[in-house]
Amino acid sequence: MAKSAEDAGDPVELRVGERVIRLSSPDRVYFAERGETKRDLAEYYLSVGDGIVRALRDRPCMLHRFPKGVSGKKVHQKRLPAGAPDWVETVELWFPRFGRTADELCVTELGSVIWAVQMSTVEFHPWNSRRDDPESPDEWRIDLDPMPDCPFSRIQHVAHTVEEVLDELGIRGFPKTSGGRGLHIYVRIVPEWGFTQVRRAALAFAREVQRRAPDDVTTTWWRKDRDPAAVFVDYNQNTRDHTMASAYSVRGNPRGTVSAPVAWSEIDDIVPDDFTIATMPVRFAALGDLHADIDDVAHRLDQLLDWADRDDLDFPTDSRDEIIDMDR
Repeated sequence: MAKSAEDAGDPVELRVGERVIRLSSPDRVYFAERGETKRDLAEYYLSVGDGIVRALRDRPCMLHRFPKGVSGKKVHQKRLPAGAPDWVETVELWFPRFGRTADELCVTELGSVIWAVQMSTVEFHPWNSRRDDPESPDEWRIDLDPMPDCPFSRIQHVAHTVEEVLDELGIRGFPKTSGGRGLHIYVRIVPEWGFTQVRRAALAFAREVQRRAPDDVTTTWWRKDRDPAAVFVDYNQNTRDHTMASAYSVRGNPRGTVSAPVAWSEIDDIVPDDFTIATMPVRFAALGDLHADIDDVAHRLDQLLDWADRDDLDFPTDSRDEIIDMDR
């Protein structure tokens, strides 16, 4: 007899290293385009285990949960969901804007990822700092964000300009698709500066990219004032508590796209929609983690901060020195 749409299946147990994790509703369809289920989502994360753990390790992590699948309501979860086993690790963070703390998930092993999937997590959004010093970022994020009328070919063109500037600075960047229409480039940095300084360095870099590709790039602060066909080099993603989907994170859309690490040599040929939970396991098995070396070198931001001083760069803040969130 065929199962009804409400029949999500009996719980199953998944062994993840030393952990056994009970997965409820394993047959619930999460991604409508091909019919992948909650269990398929868990199996995907198991297949890219080394990569997702490397991307999340020791970072405070906000969870995007979809209890009824991605066609249902999304829950943005800062606090660790109730009922976590004692081996799931957290970090306590202070949120000045709300005057309270929250214990956020800190992934230290693959079991933490699969437990989060059991709690209906689809997307993992880590901070760009680690729990031993949450106020000192060790990751600079370059977000190539397409405006509504921007073709992906323009993103690809700007990515090469980003690579050129990074090469001249002696900095190695690690690109990935966003899981949507954009590209991200991550750079490990020495955790010597706070969020405001890292963001200021990111703005200086964005302005240099704009100088070299003025017809393609915008760094305009307000969304309403941006060219709708341009690439916004979004330095705002380096603001405290602004998070992005990690490498290997699935995105909450019916196709089940993935934020996929790519090689610089692939940029001209990639089609972001090709990276999904259906295709990534084979790619990962063949190529391994293209970000495997990301922690090998931590770069300094001195030259970018010198550029920021030279150009007298600044940005609006409120009275608590928290960045005003314009677009959300």
